[in-house]
Amino acid sequence: MILIISFLALVSSTLGCGVRQFMVRQPAGEIAKRSISVKDEPVPSIVGGHNAGIINGNEATPWPWQVSIQTSRGEHFCGGSLISTNWVLTAAHCSVQTGYHYVVLGQYDRGSNELVQVKKIAKVITHPIYNTQTDYNDIALLKLSSAVEMTSRISPICLPSSLTNILPGTRCVTTGWGVTENDLNPRFLQQATLPIVSQAQCRRFWGKNTITDAMICAGASGASSCEGDSGGPLMCESSGVWYQVGIVSWGHKSCSTDRPVAYTRVSYFRKWIDEII
Repeated sequence: MILIISFLALVSSTLGCGVRQFMVRQPAGEIAKRSISVKDEPVPSIVGGHNAGIINGNEATPWPWQVSIQTSRGEHFCGGSLISTNWVLTAAHCSVQTGYHYVVLGQYDRGSNELVQVKKIAKVITHPIYNTQTDYNDIALLKLSSAVEMTSRISPICLPSSLTNILPGTRCVTTGWGVTENDLNPRFLQQATLPIVSQAQCRRFWGKNTITDAMICAGASGASSCEGDSGGPLMCESSGVWYQVGIVSWGHKSCSTDRPVAYTRVSYFRKWIDEII
């Protein structure tokens, strides 16, 4: 459990965000996921423009805020999270473009379009000081062309306040359709449970100048995110409500499960998000 100490966070839970309503039977067995990697040395570098991943995860039950960002051909390349009726949160390094990319909501099985909503993207707002070389400030907001119809399968996740503190060791969840150990293009949404890693420990892996206060690390415990999971959520639960604490950003280039993945720290950017939306 995490301590959400701000009034804003408490208010958000009363607005219907962060609650999973639609559930399906979870298939038996584990599907190993490979964490999206981008770095194999403690220096800033990006591989293929899509960083982050998941390893040793399970086939997920639906998460109503998870979105798939796809090309006009229906090819998934990044994840994201619905945070309001008109806005999706994702990673800047996904390089989403209006007119070329689409947001698909309410999808769990990518082989089925039942009850999904497909939205054009009206505007992409990348953080003004996003650094493509280091992935600092790796966050972007997508304004949808029209409001999403909220259903039992589609609803927003709550955002933590700027004062939220997540203790190391807290077990949180990340989701996505990224590369798994057995499948480069999984059909079903995947999930993995990861412990939050302290900034000090994460810096021992990646270097003190690589991990900034605008990042939060998780993993190094046998599970991790992988390519294709980028932009998706790292989320923690408090009193039955889910809060997005991170955005899948970057990790080891071969999705190693013994190294933590770096996620964009959502609370660090809460003021910027509020100013935009």
